[in-house]
Amino acid sequence: MRRKALHYVKLGDGKVKCTLCPRGCVLAPGQTGSCRARRNINGELYTLVYGSLTAANVDPIEKKPLFHFWPGSTIFSISTFGCNLHCIFCQNFELSQVGEEEAIVKDMDPERVVKLAKRYGCKSIAFTYNEPVISHEFNLDVMKIAKKEGIYTVYVTNGYITSEALEEILPYLDAANVDLKCIDSEFYRKLCGIPDNTPIFEATKTMKEKGVHVEVTNLLIPGYNDREDQIRRLARWVVENLGPETPIHFSRFYPHYKMTETPPTPVTTIEKAREIAVNEGAYYVYVGNVPGHKGENTYCPSCGFTLVKRYGFEILEWKIKDGKCPNCGRKIEIVGEYVRTRYLTFLFF
Repeated sequence: MRRKALHYVKLGDGKVKCTLCPRGCVLAPGQTGSCRARRNINGELYTLVYGSLTAANVDPIEKKPLFHFWPGSTIFSISTFGCNLHCIFCQNFELSQVGEEEAIVKDMDPERVVKLAKRYGCKSIAFTYNEPVISHEFNLDVMKIAKKEGIYTVYVTNGYITSEALEEILPYLDAANVDLKCIDSEFYRKLCGIPDNTPIFEATKTMKEKGVHVEVTNLLIPGYNDREDQIRRLARWVVENLGPETPIHFSRFYPHYKMTETPPTPVTTIEKAREIAVNEGAYYVYVGNVPGHKGENTYCPSCGFTLVKRYGFEILEWKIKDGKCPNCGRKIEIVGEYVRTRYLTFLFF
């Protein structure tokens, strides 16, 4: 559905500049933004994705991935189409790299999203699968209702958002997993189609400073962002700017989209990345896309005791007692209580 956008300026001659993300698309009447979700209609900027959902699923929260935010709970996950990045390795390109003409959507109002989340016992709502920044207006309306109903909200995001737009959602945003793809801007220029990653890192830092629970994912792609110096600098940035308690998820790449000839990430690379981050002072570092690996578990940063055993998105054992390590008594940085929910994922459409 179409609604007038919240963040844009008029430039004259019918042109507008979108100010939702740092890309700052300048659009003449009839033109659509790079994200494919915003269009200049008669000199006004409109969102094309208000309530136009491409998916509505119930997921385990660990799938986001969020390991330290209401672990074991379920989360109502919704998405639309489009993205303000154009990553050639995108794992959800069927949703993120299509526009209004190609996308298959079902319209849903904000009230119904929250009602469904409550009906199916979800503690939170995730804006995920494609980039949530581009559905800002709809997300904001959902978040305001969710806050009143005691439902948490989560962004699974690339972090490419202006400070003005971010400030608007911060009062309602409870948690985020930010995909920090590489510490080097050159990676973003070559593989993602934006000139600079500075706004992403600044937005991530702002989220943490404003009290949002933040976890970070770094998808390691062989030959592009898997050098030890890149991993070390990224881990150091997280520790110094977000805090050592911020979970880092190093995820294994599999050939996808326009990078089908790039081989999967060796598991040894993921293991080395975890080791580097721990050595840089990160307390909680996880291995992703390697089901059954011991790096999926949570260990006490002080004594090394195994606190949580996982297989993929499922919690197998939970040994944290009253928020502390039962072996040494150290406080473990996790938001919320462990919710013993049977593993499930099911789709609405």
